[in-house]
Amino acid sequence: MTTRSGPQRWRENLQRLSGRTPLRVKMITALLALVALALAVISVASLTVFRNYQIRHANQQVTELYQQEVMNLNSGQGSPGVTAFGPYLIAIMPSGTSLAQEAAGQRGLPDGTPLPDIPSSSAWYKAHGGHLTNVGSLSGSDNWQVVARKFPVVFSLFGQPQKGDATLVVGVDLGDINGTISQLAGIDLIVSIIIIAGLAIVGVAIVRASLRPLTDIERTARAIAAGDLSRRVPDQDPVTEVGRLGRSLNTMLSQIEASFYAQAESEAAARRSEERMRQFVADASHELRTPLTAMRGYAEYYRQRGGMHDDPAGRSQPGNGELGRELGTNSQLTRADMDRIMQRVEQESARMGVLVEDMLLLARLDQQRPIEHRPVDLLTLAADAVQDARIIAPDRDITLEVGSGAAFLILGDEVRLRQVIGNLMNNALVHTPDGTPVAVRVLAGPRQPVPSVLLEVADQGPGLRPDQAEHVFERFYRADQARTRKAGGTGLGLAIVAALVAAHDGTVALMTAPDQGATFRITLPLAPEARGDQLDESDQPGQASPAGATTTPGDGPGPGT
Repeated sequence: MTTRSGPQRWRENLQRLSGRTPLRVKMITALLALVALALAVISVASLTVFRNYQIRHANQQVTELYQQEVMNLNSGQGSPGVTAFGPYLIAIMPSGTSLAQEAAGQRGLPDGTPLPDIPSSSAWYKAHGGHLTNVGSLSGSDNWQVVARKFPVVFSLFGQPQKGDATLVVGVDLGDINGTISQLAGIDLIVSIIIIAGLAIVGVAIVRASLRPLTDIERTARAIAAGDLSRRVPDQDPVTEVGRLGRSLNTMLSQIEASFYAQAESEAAARRSEERMRQFVADASHELRTPLTAMRGYAEYYRQRGGMHDDPAGRSQPGNGELGRELGTNSQLTRADMDRIMQRVEQESARMGVLVEDMLLLARLDQQRPIEHRPVDLLTLAADAVQDARIIAPDRDITLEVGSGAAFLILGDEVRLRQVIGNLMNNALVHTPDGTPVAVRVLAGPRQPVPSVLLEVADQGPGLRPDQAEHVFERFYRADQARTRKAGGTGLGLAIVAALVAAHDGTVALMTAPDQGATFRITLPLAPEARGDQLDESDQPGQASPAGATTTPGDGPGPGT
């Protein structure tokens, strides 16, 4: 195991502490540390410069005073004694007399006057004589800057010149300078503390305000993690880094939300599609079982009755199978029975073929396979459908109503559009009592979002209840579950209508109410060459819909009957 040294452990502990420290604390601490360091450097530098200036000035004054006294002594004008004025001191002492002794015998010198502590040894004078020297004080802790020297002089004693040795001391008390520096240092310290405290308060406020967007981002992320994908970071000025970060995060969150909802919608659509597929397969199996069961029943009936056999002349005759021999000659099939069986088998086969074709068409439409888009005159298709219906049901009053307009051209598949109108006409003829009037209308549609044409198939039959009208476009749905399959159809007619209309970018709607008949309205966009001939809004049909109206939009095929 490797033993880490003390600096390494200290560095690791510092890194862990930095990692656990909040960003705002580190920013404020770094700011205050830098400011404190700057104030300390400024204070030390300024005090050092000021002290050096004061000392240089004092040294200059001492030097000037020393030179002046030397001149006085050389000219015989000097006399022993101690003179103090301000921080400066001039002392002339006879040889063998100390400064303290000379000051003690000096009249007029205030008691307690600070004096420099000048050694009396010849070695000290030999080393420092005539030079500025820093010495201590005889009293107190101040120091002095002095010039001391011994040299022969001529004294005036009792009016008579006398030769002898003297010691000249000229100095300045640095206590005032040191005191001034100490006061300035104290003032700098107090001002620095005030500045740091004020800066800490202002810095905390500024940092907190600056980091508030990050706090908002944190709260937004926490809310999104809790499931609220609609939360966004508050908008900030994009000039700032936080503003650009917030805008980028909002863009990313919008994309994530869209992707999430798209995935959820896709999964829901897949589940719905799977459920619809199961239901479709179940309904298709149920519908196909009926003709298959009928065909199998007639085949079984034919087998049980003994089938057909050839007589000696080579002609086919009803056979006498085991069941036929048990029942006697009455059990043999007649030619009429055989014709009826084959007719029923043919009918059920045709019915199963129609059902399979309808399911294949819906499957192709569900796959969104492209259809033809050629100019088709909707009025011609409606007129043909009315003519066919009059032949099928001559006892009914079937009318064609045409609104104002030069042309009702659309782009589409003529065969499929004929199937749409045919299914609607067949629905009106089959599900209304005999003799019920049926009206087909071709009218100008609304202008928005694009000019369109309306095709309505209206009957005056019993109508549908709202719960029935809600499901009429569902596949294999029958409003009357008790009706016979021969009269009731496959239950896919209106589903095919809705799917084909949606494939032509149109919509189909049902307006019905009990005892008020039913009106199926198809809206299809006009062809570009026919849009200039569309009517004004005053010629368009009313927008009010009777109670029980059901609309299937053109964004997808709706189920139908």
